[in-house]
Amino acid sequence: MHVERASTADIDELVGLRVAYLTEDNGALDESDEQAIRSGLPGYYGAHLGNDLHAYVIREERRIVSCAFLIVVEKPMSPAFISGRTGIVLNVYTRPDCRRRGYAKQVMEALLTGARELGLSVVELQATDDGYPLYLSVGFADDESKYHRMKWFNR
Repeated sequence: MHVERASTADIDELVGLRVAYLTEDNGALDESDEQAIRSGLPGYYGAHLGNDLHAYVIREERRIVSCAFLIVVEKPMSPAFISGRTGIVLNVYTRPDCRRRGYAKQVMEALLTGARELGLSVVELQATDDGYPLYLSVGFADDESKYHRMKWFNR
C-alpha cells in the first residue's frame, strides 16, 4: 500500500474517520456533540487541510482505511524547538477490518517524513496504551519534563 496526503475531496471521509476514532477512544458520543463535530469539521478541514493540517492516508479500493493527522504550529523559537515550528499528531486510526496490516506504521512514517520536509523541530503526541509500541517503533520517546502538563477548559 502507498501513503498519500488527503485533499479537500476527502473531507467527508475524514469526518467519518474522525468520528469513528473519537467513538472508539471515548465511547459513544453524546448526540449533540456528535452533530456539532459532524457539522463543524468540514469547514475546519476545508480551511486547514494542506496548510497547517496534513492528513496522511492509505486507501483500499478508493476507501480511506488508515489515517494520521499532523497539525503544524509555529511558536516563538526556543532551544526545545529551534525552528519554532512544531507538530502535533492526532487521529491515528485504522478501520477495524483493516488492522494488523502495518498501515498505522506506514502512515506514521510518512507523517514523520513530511514533518522533516516541513522543517518541524519536534512532533508531539499523546499515546494510548495500544498505540504506544507503534510510536516507540517509529522513533518517539517518552517526554520527560520539569513542567507539568495542564489544561484549561472553557465551560
